[in-house]
Amino acid sequence: MITWATAFLDSTAADWDRTLAFWQAATASTLSPFRGPDHAFVTLVPAEGEGFLRAQRVRSGPGGVHLDLHVPDVRAAADAAVRLGAREVAASDHVVLASPGGLPFCCVDAYPARRPAPVTWPRPGGGTHASLLDQLAIDVPAEHWAVERAFWAAFTGWPEQPTAPGASLVPLRRPGGLPLRLLLQRLDEPAGPVRAHLDLACTDRAAETDRHVALGARVEDVRARWTVLADPAGRRYCLTDRDPGTGALT
Repeated sequence: MITWATAFLDSTAADWDRTLAFWQAATASTLSPFRGPDHAFVTLVPAEGEGFLRAQRVRSGPGGVHLDLHVPDVRAAADAAVRLGAREVAASDHVVLASPGGLPFCCVDAYPARRPAPVTWPRPGGGTHASLLDQLAIDVPAEHWAVERAFWAAFTGWPEQPTAPGASLVPLRRPGGLPLRLLLQRLDEPAGPVRAHLDLACTDRAAETDRHVALGARVEDVRARWTVLADPAGRRYCLTDRDPGTGALT
């Protein structure tokens, strides 16, 4: 049983300060005390509710995003993931794994928590709009699509929401009270590693886009239901036309 979910911003030392500054401003959060070896871990704390966005300074690699799943029995959950096709990478007080297609994730201890509410922002010219970081999208090349869909639904126990046959976007139904939805997205790429990106739900995508650009993001693509941006460190994420409270398409 998954009791909480945390998204990690993995950042190299060169991108550390600008990653923290941008995502603090984008989510209206503050930084917890730094912790861990070399003070390489920090939580972005919302104004109310429990933090579910954290950052980790990594020694090497391109950075990106990974997922922590909080469970009552870490060892049992990790063993179950391996039986379903994951690979165990390392173990201590938590277990680092990779999904069948290679997405890093961790099983960590559970604790009681309360999901934050959407943040309200002033809209230029008057009025307000709201947004909330609420989704981790798992980006899956075609060769991994079937096995990744099966793995994440089975491991989390979250059923797929009904979608049209051949749909490239398949949300999983999270239990009530959890902060992050999971969305499986089939990429046009025929092969390659599975990775992930963050999504924010917002009530006014144009206004939210302007706010993020003012904070240092850049727009990469505009679609019918979402806008793709990159943060100042080059990390892609999306603003989506979903209700920040429910996560459903408006």
